Amino acid sequence: MTFLAVDWGYIGEHLFSDIVFEGVWMTLRLTATAMFFGVVLGTAFALMRLAQAWPVKAVGLAYIWFFRGTPLIVQIVFWFFALPQVWPGWAPWNGQMSPFTTGVFALAINEGAYMTEIMRAGIQSVDTGQMEAAKSLGMTYPKAMRRIILPQALRVVIPPTGNEFIALLKNSSLVSVISVSELFLVAKLQYSSSLLYFEWLIIASLWYLALTTVGSVIQAWIESRYGAGSYGPGAGGGGVALRWLGFGARD
Repeated sequence: MTFLAVDWGYIGEHLFSDIVFEGVWMTLRLTATAMFFGVVLGTAFALMRLAQAWPVKAVGLAYIWFFRGTPLIVQIVFWFFALPQVWPGWAPWNGQMSPFTTGVFALAINEGAYMTEIMRAGIQSVDTGQMEAAKSLGMTYPKAMRRIILPQALRVVIPPTGNEFIALLKNSSLVSVISVSELFLVAKLQYSSSLLYFEWLIIASLWYLALTTVGSVIQAWIESRYGAGSYGPGAGGGGVALRWLGFGARD
């Protein structure tokens, strides 16, 4: 009978409140911005991983090793609290880096390490003869990458990139530890003052479910049009339905 003590009317009243919408908007801004820079970093470091010069390749490997091997929340706290200890000019509270900017920076750096391996796999999926043919036509390496290799690699890259976006959407809640007012921090502040833990966690969970579901549907649509699986056995029916529900995304 204790379950009946939950104030469902309170949940319905606050589910679409202004403060919740502000948290949702901040979560979307964090995710989209960090994902953009994560893809840029991933592409750059993937090319470093594939470079012939071993020092360049070593830098790419070290980046992946460190940022995939340490917890994201540790990295967030490091950038916000620890780094200013040895580099005072970095300190967010001195106006150099806002909590939002620091959060985006930490999420993007971490995401870039995962996108590096995704982009590397996509580039390596393209037949090496494509690059040789491009060079025989007089194209430089950067031009061949931009016009020949990367467009073909995108078909392989799209599905895991969609999964990474959904994972990043959930991981954005971790920046609440540095007081970025995203969805989870909004819920945390509200349940701390009202002591309605269940109600506010339900509100936050419903919004995360809604956002990840919309993201999964968009991912499935993009895959069906451009992804490598659009011509394979998982292109329709159950395969797409599972992706709509977010199966296969990194936790």
